[in-house]
Amino acid sequence: MAAARVLMSGRPESVSFAQSVCGLLGAGPGLGPWPTYCGLKRGQLVLSDRPFPGASARLPLQRPPFCPFPALDQQPRAPGAELPTNRGVDLAVAVVLQSSDQTVLLTRRTRTLNVSPNLWVPPGGHVEPDEELLDGGLRELWEESGLQLPQDQFFWVPLGLWESAYPPRLSWGLPKYHHIILYLLVISQESQQQLQARIQPNPREVSALMWLGPDVAAAVAATEDGTDTPRHLPQDLPPSVL
Repeated sequence: MAAARVLMSGRPESVSFAQSVCGLLGAGPGLGPWPTYCGLKRGQLVLSDRPFPGASARLPLQRPPFCPFPALDQQPRAPGAELPTNRGVDLAVAVVLQSSDQTVLLTRRTRTLNVSPNLWVPPGGHVEPDEELLDGGLRELWEESGLQLPQDQFFWVPLGLWESAYPPRLSWGLPKYHHIILYLLVISQESQQQLQARIQPNPREVSALMWLGPDVAAAVAATEDGTDTPRHLPQDLPPSVL
């Protein structure tokens, strides 16, 4: 068994690969969010639905409506269709980098990547064992975009947690990857222009990037299930956003 990355408070063993983390925390059939107490440790994330010694944050936890793990125990599996048994739920981090002029960086994953190809996402990825969670996020930001942030030029806060599977739907096949993703808001004191001047995208991982302003971000967010569409969308949105 690989080193435990996502654990439940009071249980020394890792959450097993096939278990729904949201379900273990008492999530019902809805989409959440479910308030979750978190211990942000080096290379690990400890979770509970109630306060515990060492909990340093209370964050919203969500999953997509098509998350495969709640349904895995309810559907028969074809012979030979097995889930991984030698590892638990893994840990990833995503960096929502906000410039001083309130734009947010998004990158598009290359179409050749094995996991979530051609998807627009914040920079981020796998947290290494014994790596601080912020350090893992900043490392991924650098590896994907070439950006290194001066230590005295930003501050950060944890935003929330997302239960992620790939493939993301059972209709695409059994999951091969299971992560809890910790989203970090990193607010830079530098402007978009200053940050953009230093960006050097890694062509093996990033095929495009863009900076979202508040109006575009609000328009994109309004397309999410369960979100009310704004009455008046800005007229100067890029055609691709509309």
